[in-house]
Amino acid sequence: MTEQSLFIIKPDAVARNLTGEVIARFERKGFKLVKLKLFNFAKEQAENFYGVHKDKPFFGELVSFITSGPVVVAIIEGNNAIATTRIMIGATKSFEAAPGSIRGDFGLGFTDNIIHASDSQESFDHESRVAFE
Repeated sequence: MTEQSLFIIKPDAVARNLTGEVIARFERKGFKLVKLKLFNFAKEQAENFYGVHKDKPFFGELVSFITSGPVVVAIIEGNNAIATTRIMIGATKSFEAAPGSIRGDFGLGFTDNIIHASDSQESFDHESRVAFE
C-alpha cells in the first residue's frame, strides 16, 4: 500500500553531518522524497508538534532538544512507508536499537536519538501539518 510518512532529522544528527546518510538510507530503500525542509522549530511549534506527550515527564526535554538547533524534515512516499520507516529508525532509546537501524548505528541516547518519525496515519497528518505550516 503506497502511503506517505514524515521523519525529522534532529539537531544532533544535523550537527554531526548525518543528514545525507539518513536521507540516502530512505532513498536506497526505494522511497520517493516528496518534501524536504531545513528549519528551526519555534518553541510553540515544537509544543504543538509534540502535543501528544504534553503530560509526560520528558515533554520539556523533547521541546528543548528539538528547538536547540536546525532540523531537516522530510516527507517520503512508498509502500508501507509508516511501518517501514519505524523499523528503519529503530527503538526510541538508541542503546536498545538494533545495529543496522538509524538509531542503532548513530544514536547516542533517549532524546538525542538522531531521528523522529510518524508512528501512524493520524500522527503523520498532524506532524506534517505542523512541520510544513
